[in-house]
Amino acid sequence: MEMIVLFGSFAVLLLLGVPVAFTLGVSALLTVVYMDLPPELVQVSSEETVQQETPWQELLCRWARNELVNGKQHILRDAVPAFERALIEVALAHTRGRKRDASELLGWGRNTLTRKMKELSMDA
Repeated sequence: MEMIVLFGSFAVLLLLGVPVAFTLGVSALLTVVYMDLPPELVQVSSEETVQQETPWQELLCRWARNELVNGKQHILRDAVPAFERALIEVALAHTRGRKRDASELLGWGRNTLTRKMKELSMDA
């Protein structure tokens, strides 16, 4: 469960059950978005990583088999945009919305990232 409790300019973040306190630069009514948090506060715990038993490639294979068994065709037409969208969202969250940094993490140029986001109807 993720929750942020604000006390004036002081905040307590409950992230994956671990309280983390930090001071805000301003003491006003504000909304804190998950993407606004620094990367060290949003990293996945090593315990959560260990619990992932099935590699993502195997899950992808299961999805593809299921789609084909159900008579679907042209499955890449759906899979590739969904895959790209997921990676873009994670990279942007990791870089707190900095497109240039996110594009480098993805191995693209900034213009490619912007074009892909436009193609996928993602907010620029």
